[in-house]
Amino acid sequence: MNYKDLTPTEPFLISFLVGLANAGGRSLLGAFKKLVETLGREGVDWLMSSPVRVRFAPSPTGFLHVGGARTALFNWLFARHNHGVFVLRIEDTDKSREREDAVAVIYEGLRWLGLEWDEGGDQGGKFGPYFQSERGAIYEKYLKILEEKGHVYSDQGAIRFRSPRRPVVVDDIVCGRIEFDRSMEPDMTIRRPDGSWIFHFVNVVDDIEMKISHVIRGEDHLTNTSKHVALYQALQIEPPRFAHIPLILNRDGSKMSKRDEGSSISTYIEQGYAPEAVRNYLCLLGWSPKDNREKLDIEETIQLFDLEKVNRRNASFDLDKCNWLNAQYLAQMPVSRFRELSLPFIEKAGIQVSDDVYLDEVLKIVQEKIKLLKDVPDWIGYFFIEDYEYEPEAVAKTFAGPEVMSRLAKLRETYQSVPEWNAQTLESALKTLATSIPCKTGELIHPARLAVSGRSVGPSLYHMLEVQGRERVLARLQRTIEKFSK
Repeated sequence: MNYKDLTPTEPFLISFLVGLANAGGRSLLGAFKKLVETLGREGVDWLMSSPVRVRFAPSPTGFLHVGGARTALFNWLFARHNHGVFVLRIEDTDKSREREDAVAVIYEGLRWLGLEWDEGGDQGGKFGPYFQSERGAIYEKYLKILEEKGHVYSDQGAIRFRSPRRPVVVDDIVCGRIEFDRSMEPDMTIRRPDGSWIFHFVNVVDDIEMKISHVIRGEDHLTNTSKHVALYQALQIEPPRFAHIPLILNRDGSKMSKRDEGSSISTYIEQGYAPEAVRNYLCLLGWSPKDNREKLDIEETIQLFDLEKVNRRNASFDLDKCNWLNAQYLAQMPVSRFRELSLPFIEKAGIQVSDDVYLDEVLKIVQEKIKLLKDVPDWIGYFFIEDYEYEPEAVAKTFAGPEVMSRLAKLRETYQSVPEWNAQTLESALKTLATSIPCKTGELIHPARLAVSGRSVGPSLYHMLEVQGRERVLARLQRTIEKFSK
């Protein structure tokens, strides 16, 4: 039996009866526990007595805003918490804004965040089609129902819905009980003279047809809810539960727009943020685990997520906090995950990697330095080429002085004979040489770094030398000595 095909009350009643019938000598409590487990696997919240089905319904504009991504995330979390279904529906009734690449931006952004959908989009499903532009016949059917009930009329070619002009009460999970005074509300257009449909009508029809149990959306849609409830009432269909989550504002309190820094998910992808870090940050925009923690594993977030814990007040977007979280994730993730996220940027930069083990060793020593993955090629490029350039300013500062190259020659001789090639031995050998010359350790460290990398900054010198290996280091020191000796 598929509980998702049944009406809201049938799954609970039928399952409970089946559980009792199969209980045999077991206790009633045991049968009830099995019932709850069964309903959970089927996406049914037994307290709500219906399958949990939520949706994210973006318009394909070629831009996935962080607000939209946060809405998708909260829907996805609620579905996963309740073993429910997350539906992706594309609201493409506005033909002028519809483009295949615009839909692809939505797919890419959601998948990058790890928000896979169970139905809709390019996945399909039994309640499709999932593009509004393909659902015209369904809308015609519901329009006919309203016509037969006398709820609509034609006005200069447009179809208008007769407003009942009576108060509408909505028990919002986040905002609480809200009463809308609709006594002065004008009749709502549901179809334009050109035949195109208005958002309010098709939105309600789609939610009915797709058996959506909870509508989780931004608070800017709260004022639309009374219109939607009036349509449900006219169709004599029980509305879903509503949960209007707080808006995302800039630090100055203004509403976040497409032009604001950090507003587009594509930016995070292009800049090289860790998807799990951005997802973690979006979780905190209106919700928290209530224990002051900020870095949360997604599985724990799913377990803890509850719409009743969503904050009522608007969320303030803080890119600095997002950047901090991103740095934490990048520094602490396994090197295998760091390599997976870094590879697209490494390949794009044209860095040729022939030894995966060597690449992992290189990534390990730079990982804690990386703030954005787009910077990885700049941090590791010289590990994979021998004709690297030397920073001119560093050369002028570090290689100045008659004794620099002779000291590097002595360091090369020392390194050529060290018994073991590891960071600890290399550090000890350099410090011993500095004492014997005598000179400051920095007068060997800085020239050595510049010699083997062409850079004045980078990861720990000794670990860098260890990873590069004896043969490569000796060759680079020799080439530098020959190039800069006078």
